[in-house]
Amino acid sequence: MKKMLIVSAAAALLVSGSAFADLALAKKSGCLACHSIEKKIVGPAWKDVAARYKGDAGAKAALVAKVKKGGKGNWTKVTHGAPMPPYSPRVSDANIEKLVDFVLSL
Repeated sequence: MKKMLIVSAAAALLVSGSAFADLALAKKSGCLACHSIEKKIVGPAWKDVAARYKGDAGAKAALVAKVKKGGKGNWTKVTHGAPMPPYSPRVSDANIEKLVDFVLSL
């Protein structure tokens, strides 16, 4: 239990303000089943996603489309072929954009 509290506190320090709300949205939307900020679970760590797409003007549109429709092939070495499931219409377009903005801000 103590270790869990320490991990939760460390995660809270990584995010603040609106980012904390975005992390709550990610949890509610089911994203944390396959992703985390710092480490690969099934899908890539979000910090790795942000690093890969840093400076890419088309990144937001591409990632929004990937979250909406799902897909595979962009992170095969990390995911070993596991596909990204589609999240639209279960998650609204506005919330998908918020989540992508959050990931790219890391």
